[in-house]
Amino acid sequence: MTIRPLPAPAGRPPAGRPIAEPLVAEPLVAALDVGGTMIKAGLVGSDGTVHHSERHPTGVRRGPDAVIEAILGVAHGLARRAPVRGIGLGVPGIVDSAAGIARYAANLGWRDVPFARLLTQRLGLPAVLGHDVRNGALAEARLGAGAGIPSVYFLAIGTGVAGGQVSGGVVDDGASGQAGEIGHLVVRPRGPRCNCGNRGCLEAIASASRIAAAYRRRARTRGSAADVARLVDDGDPTARAVWAEAIAALADALAAQIVLADPGCIVIGGGLSLAGPTLFDPLRAALPQRLTFREPPPIRPAVLGDRAGMVGAALRAWDVLL
Repeated sequence: MTIRPLPAPAGRPPAGRPIAEPLVAEPLVAALDVGGTMIKAGLVGSDGTVHHSERHPTGVRRGPDAVIEAILGVAHGLARRAPVRGIGLGVPGIVDSAAGIARYAANLGWRDVPFARLLTQRLGLPAVLGHDVRNGALAEARLGAGAGIPSVYFLAIGTGVAGGQVSGGVVDDGASGQAGEIGHLVVRPRGPRCNCGNRGCLEAIASASRIAAAYRRRARTRGSAADVARLVDDGDPTARAVWAEAIAALADALAAQIVLADPGCIVIGGGLSLAGPTLFDPLRAALPQRLTFREPPPIRPAVLGDRAGMVGAALRAWDVLL
């Protein structure tokens, strides 16, 4: 993926009208990746080149209606900056990509929002909706760490844990838009309560937020997951115990994913992946112990960073347009 800055237009175009001349010669789509704090947006070519990018606050505290309007407004602004052929949007939660409806997002407070229709009504352009992490999976599989491998599983570990399977360059959303939700795979049946209401989900043990919480409970001191990773390297016994439990849970979950889906590569992104060898080395060592009849696939760190979701949203839109 290459990133080229887009020159700013000389003047502000009239409201509701695109600028008259394209800022780049090739066709573009507007792409948006909605997170809990920021909306990452840009103009992206069909090869994944980002010609312009910008960030806007999501504004969760203003309520779901305000967030929806902010998303539509950012898309409108991109469409005014340069002529675009369509819009790709990625949002968290439960997403029905086929219907273009965001079914539910606990952190953003909405239910059954028909984003594809709303964007088309606002801009008069085709719009494609996808799940934020599965969009990231698509980008990493085609243009990032999994490029050239037919089947890729992408795992994002941050405040939560989520994933997505990409085969033949196509992401699998599942029958109800919930495929790849490895964060809610139960790996410890009597384990801690998960935010979903179940017990022992992977997310309840190995997410960055739960690693930090487990360390705080045991050490009785504050610390983030990044702090825990540093303390692991320093030999802190409490940090090492918490980290080992998270690694074991991740290895159990990934072993199940490998047996069921047979990916040719596992790509790991999200904030916890920044721990580097502290995460990857013990995880790579743990997987062969759980796979008696086969070798584990290579495990690679993601390379597209926090733009993966935005680029994946654009790729989905181009798939429909082309």
